[in-house]
Amino acid sequence: MAGSAAAAVVHRLAQRHETMATVESLTGGLLAASIVDVAGVSAIYRGGLVVYATDLKDSLAGVPAALLSERGPVDPDVAAALARGGRERCGADWGVATTGVAGPEPQDGKPVGLVYVAVAGANGVEVRRLDLGGGREHVRTTAVIEALRLLAERIYDADAQDAVPTATPATSEAVPPTDTSDTSNGTSRGRAGTAGATRR
Repeated sequence: MAGSAAAAVVHRLAQRHETMATVESLTGGLLAASIVDVAGVSAIYRGGLVVYATDLKDSLAGVPAALLSERGPVDPDVAAALARGGRERCGADWGVATTGVAGPEPQDGKPVGLVYVAVAGANGVEVRRLDLGGGREHVRTTAVIEALRLLAERIYDADAQDAVPTATPATSEAVPPTDTSDTSNGTSRGRAGTAGATRR
C-alpha cells in the first residue's frame, strides 16, 4: 500500500512540476525509501532528514528547542515544525513529517501507537493525529501510508483551488433606445416592435 500511495503522489507532483522533502523520526527513513522506489522520482524528490534524536530535530530540522523542551518530540506542533523545516531547508514545495511512538515502550508519557504526521505547503501546515494498534512494524508502516495520504489530500485541495476560475468584472453595454416610429412613412410601429421583442 505504501508503494502505490507513493507512486500516486510522485506522479501528481510531476504533473504539477512541484517538489517534496521528508523529515522523519519514528519512521527512520521508511517514508523516503517508499518514495525513491518510484521510477522518475528524481524529478520531484529533493531529499530528506532522519532526525531520530530529539536534539537533531532542533539542529537539523529547525524545531524550536523551547518547544521540544516543553512538549517533547511527540506533539502536533513539533510535527508541524518538522514539516515546515523540511520544506524550507530542502527548498521544496511540500514538506512531509512523521513523529510518534513506535514502541515497544511508551516514551515521555506518550503511549505506543501515538503518531503525528504533517504536511507543509504554500498554504500552511496540516497535522493529523493517529492512534495506531499493532506491533512496531505496523505502526511505522501505517505512519508512512497516512503521511502519503495526507500529502495526496493536500495536493488534491491545491488542484481544486487551481481549477477555480478567476472572477472577471461585469461589463455593461449601452443599449440603444427602441425606435418606435417609422420616419419613412410617418406611421407608428411601436406596437409591432413590442410584439417582436416578446417573441424573442
